[in-house]
Amino acid sequence: MKLASVPLILLILISLFAAFVPATEPLRTGGAINPGDVAWMLCAAGLVLFMTPGLSFFYGGMVRARNVISTMLQSFISMGLISIIWVIVGFSLAFGDSIGGVIGDPRTFFMFKGVTGATHPDLSPTIPLLLFAMFQLKFAVITPALITGSFAERVRFTSYMLFITLFIFFIYTPLAHWTWHPNGFLRTMGVLDFAGGTVVHMSAGFAALAGALMLGRRKDHNGEAHTPANIPFIILGTGMLWFGWFGFNAGSALGANELAAQAFATTNTASASAALSWIFFDMLKGRKPSAVGACIGAVVGLVAITPAAGFVSIGASIFIGAFSAIVSSFMVSLKSKTAIDDTLDVFPCHGVGGAMGMLLTGVFAKDVGLAFGSTQTFLMHCLALVLVSGFSFFGSYLLYKLTDWIIPMRVSVDEEEQGLDLSQHGESMLDGDPLLGVHMEGETRGTSQGFPVVGLTRPGAPA
Repeated sequence: MKLASVPLILLILISLFAAFVPATEPLRTGGAINPGDVAWMLCAAGLVLFMTPGLSFFYGGMVRARNVISTMLQSFISMGLISIIWVIVGFSLAFGDSIGGVIGDPRTFFMFKGVTGATHPDLSPTIPLLLFAMFQLKFAVITPALITGSFAERVRFTSYMLFITLFIFFIYTPLAHWTWHPNGFLRTMGVLDFAGGTVVHMSAGFAALAGALMLGRRKDHNGEAHTPANIPFIILGTGMLWFGWFGFNAGSALGANELAAQAFATTNTASASAALSWIFFDMLKGRKPSAVGACIGAVVGLVAITPAAGFVSIGASIFIGAFSAIVSSFMVSLKSKTAIDDTLDVFPCHGVGGAMGMLLTGVFAKDVGLAFGSTQTFLMHCLALVLVSGFSFFGSYLLYKLTDWIIPMRVSVDEEEQGLDLSQHGESMLDGDPLLGVHMEGETRGTSQGFPVVGLTRPGAPA
């Protein structure tokens, strides 16, 4: 039996088992359902899911042309794989009955047992528990997808799927439980994470750093110039992320209320501030204001405001976005002087951006932040920063090693040179795709490292 048949057989067995799991009502029922909250949260869940295709365009536009499809698929496949894991046991591990504030009991919601249309007093008091579970699923989907930018252009697809499975089990669900479960130990310490600065962005950022170190540099790192395949893809992806992020942050209010409106406003303002800050900082360093820089800055602002969105004022969000963009830009420059090959700067943008957001939440959180004369929250955030970064980095590094032992993660030199689109998937955007500037009947206008660049040439057009 071929090794490739094992996942298919497992999926069939799981689906057969799941089909016969009886639907049951929750053991505890909360209050009455609020139709307005349900309507908003259905929209918010869809918005958050929309972010993962947005991320695929964002990352896909940044890599070289021979790796666009593989990079985009790494984000897309997370929607399928993590959705199944979440139903089986992921939701239980994150939000099941707490075991010492560290992890959820896997039996609580195994196979979505008891996850129905009724409310839950602790998790979803005004919306169905099923809707809450699906909303939280979208966060679990995008987190491992964020990591892919760090090892882009050199990871084996099958080993990547194994790694993100392990990551959800051993890194994401514990962090979600620590931070968002009513009895999670970080939450009981007073750590504030409104929508995932710690759970999503710091975990992904520090896992990305571990991945870049573990997989090593691309063979042509600091040699062949890295030319983005499609800058319009990057702009499109940024717009999709910005749009979806309103569900990410405002949806974390879990209702159609004043808190959601506050998070909506701070999200938009921080992103706008960060986009401007990034390009102004580039200009200060003697560079031209670039589309890529503005897009990266906008995303950093979204990352930084995520833990703070419902806790800080709109004025504070301007500072959080602008200051975090400068720090992340500085870290990108610093990283470029090292041998670390974090292909798409995931750690400087998501790891550092998330850490900045976490610390600045401790400074500006209304009534309990350092700016309001209280030190407790800020000190707890500093402690949590150390715990989460260490857990995410070293835990992920061990998972990379385990994955590499089971299925080697690094593609061969020949496969890397050929490009992952062809070597991993047998597909390519280079053959007759006008979005990459390939003339359908003749030559391509300009090449970069032997690959087409944006700029369509049509029959009869001047060369």
